[in-house]
Amino acid sequence: MKDHIREILTDALPAVDFDADFLFSELDSLGVLSILTILSKEYGIELGAEDISPRNFRNLDSLTSLVKSKL
Repeated sequence: MKDHIREILTDALPAVDFDADFLFSELDSLGVLSILTILSKEYGIELGAEDISPRNFRNLDSLTSLVKSKL
């Protein structure tokens, strides 16, 4: 799942380093919303404002955990 998330997010946001130590610092508000929208559509889950936190956007592992927790 992590590799699939990396692939779809890299395709949508090629300027973002998804291997960064702190992914949240790589993103602006549009990037965060784009990620939420992409993951929501791809996995058929609901992600909202309550899911936007530095903890959930720390790195690719934390994004993967977020998706798994919503499935």
